[in-house]
Amino acid sequence: MTTTADMLAVALDAVARGWKVFPLRPNSKKPPALHGERDCPRTGICATDHQGWEQRAMGDPDRVRWFWTSRRFCGCNVGIATGPSGLVVVDLDMPKSPADRPKDGLNRGEGIRDGADVFTAVCADLGHQVPWETTTVRTPTGGTHLYYAAPQGVELRNTEGSSGHGLGWKVDTRAWGGYVVAPGSITPAGTYRLIEDRAPLPLPSWLTARLTPPPPPAPRTAAPATGSDRRPAYVAAAIQGECDRVAAARPSQHTRTLFSASGNLGQLVGGGLLPPVEAETALYAAAAHMITGPCACTDHEIRRTITNGLRAGAAHPRTPAKRGAA
Repeated sequence: MTTTADMLAVALDAVARGWKVFPLRPNSKKPPALHGERDCPRTGICATDHQGWEQRAMGDPDRVRWFWTSRRFCGCNVGIATGPSGLVVVDLDMPKSPADRPKDGLNRGEGIRDGADVFTAVCADLGHQVPWETTTVRTPTGGTHLYYAAPQGVELRNTEGSSGHGLGWKVDTRAWGGYVVAPGSITPAGTYRLIEDRAPLPLPSWLTARLTPPPPPAPRTAAPATGSDRRPAYVAAAIQGECDRVAAARPSQHTRTLFSASGNLGQLVGGGLLPPVEAETALYAAAAHMITGPCACTDHEIRRTITNGLRAGAAHPRTPAKRGAA
């Protein structure tokens, strides 16, 4: 039976290693229910900016003791916020069933059976052996977490399997925007166990290069806007103002700000005052920092938010201002 003292010891051990922690639900891998950015009351700890679990991760032993002995969080499992902890964790999963097989071409007759095999093959393709000599945790389902010290000057994000610049089937990585369950935490499937207790190896430069996403694609080229030289001044001012607002948006407000700005320009699109491709291109260029900055925004999400915002705004068109009678 898990006790408050057990989980407090797990949290304090992680903090002693220099990692930032936050409570997970008891016997679970999930964080406690927190309000999201959209329904954040903007009060208390969120008075100046929305604070999610990553922002709330703590490295102060006294704060840890207070949280894990409080009525709300006693007995909670422990999450390690990888980005604030200066970690990149490679998560090597096991297949869920015999039918769970790779679909990305990596099963090249080399006996690819799980995430560890895929990671070995990826490292070999890059001309290196797997850097196994690092902090290693065994998950309750037989998977493996390899902890590496994050590279200086490079802000890596999470990857999922083969998506984007991910490493492949059953291999995820956790960096900024992600977390892992600390060793010693317990779930219905079992306990996370530290099996290699050593300092995290610095993430090799060749693996850093492999995990670094490519620069965002160039904005789409806008079609020539017919009669743009005769566009009302308030339309040009609206485009500039909304794009400035998007470019200055804080990480916690990216989606909200981009959707709002897209909706406002969508009203001009719906009123026939602004070609949609021109609005999309201007907004995308202003939002480029959201893809490369310290948040989890992706190119797909940015384009989808712009599209949805323009569509919503176009449903409430802004009609051209009427001129006075001659």
